[in-house]
Amino acid sequence: MADSKMARAHETAAWRKLQAHQVQLSSSDTRITDLFSRDPHRCSALTFDCGHIRADFSKHLATPETLSLLTELADAQSLPQAIADLFNGTLVNNTEQRPALHMALRGLDVVANPGIRTAVDAALVQMETLVSAVHTGAWQGYAGEAVRDVVNIGIGGSDLGPAMATRALRAYHQGSVRCHFVSNVDPAHLHSCLEMLRPETTLFVVASKSFTTLETMQNAEQARRWFIARADDRALAETRVHQHFVAVTANKEAALAFGIRDSQIFPMWDWVGGRFSLWSAIGLPIAFAVGMPAFRQLLAGAALVDQHFASAPLAANVPVLMGLLTIWYRNFWNAGSHAVLPYAQDLELLPGFLQQLEMESLGKSVCRDGETTELATGPVIWGSAGTNGQHSFHQLLHQGTDMIPADFIAVARPTAPDNLVQHQHLLANCFSQSRALMTGKSRQQVLDELHAEGVDIARAESLAAHKAVPGNRPSTTLLLDELNAFNLGSLIALYEHKVFVQSVLWNINAFDQWGVEIGKQLSKPAFAALTGDDAAAQSLDASSQALIRHCLHQAGSKE
Repeated sequence: MADSKMARAHETAAWRKLQAHQVQLSSSDTRITDLFSRDPHRCSALTFDCGHIRADFSKHLATPETLSLLTELADAQSLPQAIADLFNGTLVNNTEQRPALHMALRGLDVVANPGIRTAVDAALVQMETLVSAVHTGAWQGYAGEAVRDVVNIGIGGSDLGPAMATRALRAYHQGSVRCHFVSNVDPAHLHSCLEMLRPETTLFVVASKSFTTLETMQNAEQARRWFIARADDRALAETRVHQHFVAVTANKEAALAFGIRDSQIFPMWDWVGGRFSLWSAIGLPIAFAVGMPAFRQLLAGAALVDQHFASAPLAANVPVLMGLLTIWYRNFWNAGSHAVLPYAQDLELLPGFLQQLEMESLGKSVCRDGETTELATGPVIWGSAGTNGQHSFHQLLHQGTDMIPADFIAVARPTAPDNLVQHQHLLANCFSQSRALMTGKSRQQVLDELHAEGVDIARAESLAAHKAVPGNRPSTTLLLDELNAFNLGSLIALYEHKVFVQSVLWNINAFDQWGVEIGKQLSKPAFAALTGDDAAAQSLDASSQALIRHCLHQAGSKE
């Protein structure tokens, strides 16, 4: 990782060259369409295959010189060495003195710690045993009935990744088990899930590394109360809670105290951060939904990208290029946000998953050595499934005042093969949206169209400015051959490694998340105040006190 003695990125010659290069492109009003005109081979030169995903970077406001300077910057910041350190098990998470070895969950042999492979393999076998028992009906509830519903209780990385992947792989679900996800401490979330279930056929997965996470444990305790209260035989259910609850945690003692048996507690490790953990037993809901063979394919798809990231030259390395282009727009074009636009309904939860992956990893304002960074870091990640977004926020993408780079994600072969024409409409919308962002529509083009439609000159002149679209807005297109477990694993791993690339160039730690702690700490006195503790209330600010008084008044109101 970056040495404290190494020049910061913005202090390097490559950075200064990039600044001058950006000024030249901006002042000359260089357009992406011009770059295609100058180079008939641009598309093929900037399209790369990584496994079964095709990455097209040709619609970026980037010349060959841009990419050369960005890779020069990456070399100046020792990105190749940082990648090697990541894979070798170096303590890249310096604030917590831990490696980041989520790659070991999908097959990486860590020379510095050979015991990791044994632990990971054992966990996979443990998962396979449970998933098989549930799918075959060998695992039965207290009343002797097979499991029909699995409820995952977790939050953050223990929810977003498994929920996203389970939804994405909907077409591969095993028919015998339905998976549900509860994360919010709002009791309405758990209630709305449980009201459609039977205790006798429900299995809960309590996923929390510490087994103390407030939201997760509140929901887990309430789920246990529901299970006993709604059971046909409450006395028997209370003695057989272990037949309906399993845990994924590093705190085995707390899980045992909850009533979960040792053999039903799955491991979590310090060297895996929550937002990188769906490859572990945190992914149990995915395995319940699609089966262990498909879950292993998910791991294999990610492993392929790991190999690509570790070995491909920077100039042809897909996650490296994804990260470098984000640096280009964030730091040289002042792009404060980045849109993720999956043109696949089954990937509708991907933007939310990537919000945590990117914004929790890169939402930092200090360098690895604790000094304040002088660079803008993580952009806001947002988006939704296409084509829905075309009828809402795409207006901002096309005619808003900010440059917002976008990732378009599409699937070449339809998940529902019986409606090819509709899928072709979907693809046509995806490709035309990225093209429209690039080409735009000039005022003169608008006038010509209006005149051809017979609109009178005065009306056309008044409308032209409103209908013109500036264009020259960059995008990446990631095209999956099909949406299956292998390709989903590859897609997720691309974004994981992209995040690491950005963290290296910004010299920040992508694997801690101290900023999420403050809200948890401050919720304790607020909760105490809401339960009638006047001393706790007095410790709060005036606004919080007033809001709490209003809530207490409403809770006691008879109206």
